[in-house]
Amino acid sequence: MALILGIESSCDETAAAVVRDGEQLLANVVSSQITTHLPYGGVVPELASREHLRAIVPVVREAVAQAGTSLQDVDALAATQGPGLAGSLLVGITYAKALAFALAKPVIAVNHLEGHIHAVLLEHRQSHREELPVPALALVVSGGHTHLYVVDRSGALWNYRNIGRTLDDAAGEAFDKVAKLLALSYPGGPVIEALAAHGNPHAIAMPQSQIKVRQKRHAVGEPLPQSYDFSFSGIKTAVLRFVETHAMKSSIEQRRAALEGHENPRAADFLPHLDQLTLDLIASFQETVVQDLIRKTLRAAVESEVQSLIISGGVASNERLRSEFKAQAGIEGLPVFFPSRALSTDNAAMIAAVAYPKLLRRDFADMRFSAEASLPLGAA
Repeated sequence: MALILGIESSCDETAAAVVRDGEQLLANVVSSQITTHLPYGGVVPELASREHLRAIVPVVREAVAQAGTSLQDVDALAATQGPGLAGSLLVGITYAKALAFALAKPVIAVNHLEGHIHAVLLEHRQSHREELPVPALALVVSGGHTHLYVVDRSGALWNYRNIGRTLDDAAGEAFDKVAKLLALSYPGGPVIEALAAHGNPHAIAMPQSQIKVRQKRHAVGEPLPQSYDFSFSGIKTAVLRFVETHAMKSSIEQRRAALEGHENPRAADFLPHLDQLTLDLIASFQETVVQDLIRKTLRAAVESEVQSLIISGGVASNERLRSEFKAQAGIEGLPVFFPSRALSTDNAAMIAAVAYPKLLRRDFADMRFSAEASLPLGAA
């Protein structure tokens, strides 16, 4: 039986987890930095790095204690190499390498995006005897990423082919920016989801991105095929224009002043300061993003002839996204798999899960490996 200590520090969560044999989760500890970045409405890289430095030692100690084991009993250490914030990644990598050197244990470098996919695979192995149907189409959708991958396996080796990505803002980033524009809290996803329940998702028409595949040669008059790429800058701009044309800036400033000094406001704190037009705008924004993600993912799934869908990342915790994906994927006869909400956001259990097949193959990292902020996953 192999014990892997996973370490994740790619953005604004410091996490450590202990996983046995790639499927038994013994401990999963996450230290969030939300209160640190809340005043800025987004992650400040320098502050994130400093918070990781403060949290990394106690988080790892707590994970090992919860697992009822010791560092000496760990068979390997796994750390996120990228993608992510370079300074944040370096904290986790440096600590993992230091532990590996002191304990004479191997260290395994892990791609953060692969981790989100394996969060689903980890929990599926825990609750099902049969393997998840492959090839699968994975949508990794979070504050920093919106990617589509065709996922397949050959023995213990997993393969990924990137067939779609965001060309500008990630979906979660769009939620954060719209929340900041409307003087709501950070992160934007949870508060927008809660407030959207009080609005009409069909009240305000929002633009859907239409991205064409550019080809050098195509028949005259023949429409260019649609790509599987995403773009959320247009809908973000549409919200801004709606605010300007409907004279909503004064109410936004009043709301900002009313909540000033509140350390961590919840949706219930905002409701008394929101009119119906703003609630309808929030609901319509969320619905447009959700439907765009579903529409392109299902089209890619059908045209790629996959056998299942994997939806992971922080935005995958959105209940509207989950229910709509299940309903519309069901029409296509495709099973859809989500991680639990605890493993939807950044965590180290998914990093340890990815590392297990690498441990079996003895795919260890050179101790000179470093952070790669734009580390790709799989072939394009």
